[in-house]
Amino acid sequence: MLFGCFACNLALLAQQPIQKNILLDILKKYPNAFGKIMEKPENYRVQILYTQIDRDVHNRPQFTSYPYRVNKEEYFYPASTVKFPACLLALEKLNGLNIKDLNRKSIIHHDSAYEQQIPAFKDLTTADKQPTIEQYIKKILMVSDNDAFNRLYEFMGQEAFNDNLFRKGHKNTRIVHRLELPFNQEQNRRSNPIRCYHPTQKTIDTPSVTEIGTHVRVQKKLLFEQSMLINPKTFIPETPILLGKGELVNGQLVAKPKDFKTKNCFPIEEQQAILKAVLFPEAVAPEARFNLTEDDYSFLWKYMSQSPLESNSPKYDTSHYDSYCKFLMFGDNKKPMPKNIRIFNKVGDAYGFLIDNAYIVDFDRNIEFMLTACIYVNSDGVFNDDKYDYETIGYPFMAQLGKAVYEYEITRPRKYGANLNKFKLKYDKP
Repeated sequence: MLFGCFACNLALLAQQPIQKNILLDILKKYPNAFGKIMEKPENYRVQILYTQIDRDVHNRPQFTSYPYRVNKEEYFYPASTVKFPACLLALEKLNGLNIKDLNRKSIIHHDSAYEQQIPAFKDLTTADKQPTIEQYIKKILMVSDNDAFNRLYEFMGQEAFNDNLFRKGHKNTRIVHRLELPFNQEQNRRSNPIRCYHPTQKTIDTPSVTEIGTHVRVQKKLLFEQSMLINPKTFIPETPILLGKGELVNGQLVAKPKDFKTKNCFPIEEQQAILKAVLFPEAVAPEARFNLTEDDYSFLWKYMSQSPLESNSPKYDTSHYDSYCKFLMFGDNKKPMPKNIRIFNKVGDAYGFLIDNAYIVDFDRNIEFMLTACIYVNSDGVFNDDKYDYETIGYPFMAQLGKAVYEYEITRPRKYGANLNKFKLKYDKP
């Protein structure tokens, strides 16, 4: 009897159509763009996750994902993509502290209490030269500022950064170091002491009388104070993650594979899941959401999609061109982007890896989709030699991939048109 039921189940499965991987068909359609890479995709460590979005009669989004070589076991260095969850967790922490007047506009000062730690009491990109979490997030989302990420990493602390992501279901992600700083594991486990102040209110110390006269000291109103945080846990795997053939260290070639086990890790699926949680919080499980306000969401969406040239604060020159940090669709040129297209994303590039995690919208055609992709372009296998194939292979691949999926989306039928008004935002400059 048991065998009979098993046979029935097999018969039912055989009758069900196998879902076609549309992404694979899209890639095969453009052999000039993707043929060479698809011949040996393992050499390029390519991973792509394309997610279609269909709306129901009530405009609720429904998601269908198509992967190409997505594999959390195949390591890639996530580079600056780790800055995106740092922005979300920093806002979530502010909300969780629930301290009157403490918000993203509060002044934040970083002190030092351990070797290599760098204090930060000024930010020359703000009107009053005072650093704020809001300004750090703006700089991360528009131009991928490394120091801004490091400040949010220190605000969170390594333990809370990782534990909070783990609790939201991102169990393969680990963020264990600052960026562009030669800190060791012990130094990265420790975060700078922090004080947050009211941006305008002051406090007056009890007046003290001296031989000269009465001394009154006026200072910023302290809202929050955090001593140096030390992570007691280890998030580093025991098994080495060996890539490449060698590495330049202090100008000398070390002719052996580089071990990435002490480096950050942020798999493709978890990147897109976090992007989805921020853009469509109502469509994910409550435990996967971030504790953000409606104003937080609008703020994030704005600076995820705003061009540096549209920004008033910080102000950027034309070296930060219109499509800066928009690898998918526009990574192969510096021309102005079409006004009908907005890309809500976070990119990363380092060690020959290029990554983009994006939600792409065309308001004229009512098109929307998510696309997350990674490619490794380091043909000589040597790290830190600045001989990566970004310009010849990486950026063209990303741009062509975005355009290929976009072209498919133009022709894809939808039962209901999408109302995308919530993503039509007011930017700093028209």
